[in-house]
Amino acid sequence: HPRKRSREIKTSAKMIEIKRYTPQEKQDWNDFVAKSRQGTFLFDRNYMDYHQDRFHDHSLMIFYNGKLCALLPANEVVDKTLVSHQGLTYGGLLTCNKMTAAITCQVFDAINIYLKERGFQKVIYKAIPWIYHNIPSEEDLYAIMQTCKARLLAREISTTIPLMHKLRFSEQRRRGIHKANRYNLSIHEANMNDIWEFWNILNTNLQHKYHTAPVHTYEELKLLMTRFPENIKGYVVKDAENHNVLAGSLIYITPQVTHTQYIAASPQGKEEGALDLLFDELINQKQWNTTYFDFGKSTEQQGTYLNENLIHQKEGFGGRGVVYDTYEWEL
Repeated sequence: HPRKRSREIKTSAKMIEIKRYTPQEKQDWNDFVAKSRQGTFLFDRNYMDYHQDRFHDHSLMIFYNGKLCALLPANEVVDKTLVSHQGLTYGGLLTCNKMTAAITCQVFDAINIYLKERGFQKVIYKAIPWIYHNIPSEEDLYAIMQTCKARLLAREISTTIPLMHKLRFSEQRRRGIHKANRYNLSIHEANMNDIWEFWNILNTNLQHKYHTAPVHTYEELKLLMTRFPENIKGYVVKDAENHNVLAGSLIYITPQVTHTQYIAASPQGKEEGALDLLFDELINQKQWNTTYFDFGKSTEQQGTYLNENLIHQKEGFGGRGVVYDTYEWEL
């Protein structure tokens, strides 16, 4: 697609300009993500573009008075809807430190004009949860309600632990830790052979319970772990002989949050308390240079179904609720 520029919108002698991202701006994009108030490695184009064949990218770069001030990772779908971004768990507006509430409202007004000029009819906006913000950054939530008349489309709930104010594990989780110690289970940072064993456990569990597969293939995990070795790490629990992987978790490390992207245990691992031992290590023993430990969502069907068994397990480790919101508005 040729790069298109929106008409320039003058506000208070300033100017907002919207440009569609092209691969030529990759370095500028990545540099801005690294300095933004909400940026994580998931917005780096080396992460976003690993599945570019699945999504029709229509990410936006927003300039204020000639300077890049915001990014909107997004893709378009066939009914002329812009989604921010289907390949990411969250994908709202990334902003610089100078962005204010008033400018953010102007930015969304400019985005709407840009999209209407190109025939778009609707926007689906997945806000970045506040735990990922380096500083308070919810101007976008105000702006989309006031400027775009957005409505809440889905509210899902994740389970998060503030690492400086941890709650005690439940009795059930503590019993699991004691059981794992009796079986002499051990915890290891995973190599790629361990990741292969873990991925097979994960895939088997998802196929058996939900008739689905992990979002990432093993080859994709290997690629992403190679690209982001400091941000994506795996931890596994092995049996007493250190022969077999019984359980594990793939961890995404961002400036504010250590997030469990995947969790899985084999039948033997479940019986022997492997995950309880693992999360005691990851939450109570390992030192993360982050503020929160996030287990991810326990909801399905756009938040309308709560997996009570799953969230009960996560709450047993001391986690409590943080919502992941999705909004929509008509153009």
